[in-house]
Amino acid sequence: MKILVANLGSTSFKYRLFEMAGEAQLARGGIDRIGQDALSTCFVEIGARREEEQKRIPDHAAAMQMCLDQLTQPQTGCLAGVEEVAAIGFKAVCAGRLSGVRRVDDELLAALERLADVAPAHNPPYARAMRQLRAAFPAMPLVAALETGFHETIPDEHRVYGVPYEWREQYDVQRWGYHGASHRYIAGRMADIIARSASKAADGHDGLRLISCHLGGSNSLCAIRDGKSVANSLGMSPQTGLLHNNRTGDFDPYALPILMRATGKGLEELLDDLANRSGLLGLSGLSGDLRDLENAAAAGNARAALAVKTFVAGIRHYLGAYLVVLGGADAIVFTGGIGENSRLVREQTCAGLEWAGIRLDPERNAQAKGEARVSTDDSPVQVWTVPTNEELVVARQTAELVSRETRDKGPGPDT
Repeated sequence: MKILVANLGSTSFKYRLFEMAGEAQLARGGIDRIGQDALSTCFVEIGARREEEQKRIPDHAAAMQMCLDQLTQPQTGCLAGVEEVAAIGFKAVCAGRLSGVRRVDDELLAALERLADVAPAHNPPYARAMRQLRAAFPAMPLVAALETGFHETIPDEHRVYGVPYEWREQYDVQRWGYHGASHRYIAGRMADIIARSASKAADGHDGLRLISCHLGGSNSLCAIRDGKSVANSLGMSPQTGLLHNNRTGDFDPYALPILMRATGKGLEELLDDLANRSGLLGLSGLSGDLRDLENAAAAGNARAALAVKTFVAGIRHYLGAYLVVLGGADAIVFTGGIGENSRLVREQTCAGLEWAGIRLDPERNAQAKGEARVSTDDSPVQVWTVPTNEELVVARQTAELVSRETRDKGPGPDT
């Protein structure tokens, strides 16, 4: 079975094509500047070969057609025809109580649009593009794997806010949790790694205890027991929890009326500031890219140094909380662009935590690439860097749904 996984932005389209037998990636590609008055760069990589061209792409339906044309090109493609694609999977974000893995239908699209304020950078482009693709490719199954699905196992005491209870029942106001595909992948991969290393918990507890640190453009920590999420630092919206590159993270809403009076800005303007000009960018006034901030801090930029310290302090805050939630940890995993590549963030996050059984190895930490253990051999808590693979998780979930629907439908009349 071949599954195409689409990653949609407001003006971009990235994809990967998987053969689920063996979970091999057959191709990857991307298209930028969709719908803009400019030429889009359209590329596809199949094996070691890369093809690229530039043309105007008016919308996401045209981007999908371009993608399929590249994949089925007789001389260079990897598909004999479009019918080889069993389904298109999407890593969707928030549809409230419509969680898990489900077909893209009118009910789901309406929920994505209704909750656009919760995920303003994600829901609107996904809903718009999905509508275009449904109209352009009516025979192609479209499947949404909601980011919130992995966190359905979080107990209520870690999900509710201290607000009138009917807000939760009537308006879906609760902590939903996000980065589900990434944390799900880390949970599965670390179960394999820990089993391979024959590590066993000294206290004989039930279930592998992991703290997954997804650190990149947006950030979250997840407490995982026996492969299931039990807490996530992101709340009702992906704006919450840790600092993000340009999004606020945790913020007291009672500051808003003060800011409205002091600045003359309306609620929508301030929400836009919190979503696009806050986080690492807002604190530093320089950049939302941690690499830039680490370099600037090393050169003496005080605000860049403050942004880095505040980011690390937030990681340590949730790390400490999740050590309590889990009763300790068997492993801590750093993933995402920052988690995998920032030696400094890992070093500062784990500094002084020997009392918790966390002993970082400075040399391993400095040299870590890809999957690597960065803790000492005698560290009771293993510390790892593990590249995530959200697209593969979405492909697995999409294939599982399509296979289940096929089984439920049963043999056709001509079988």
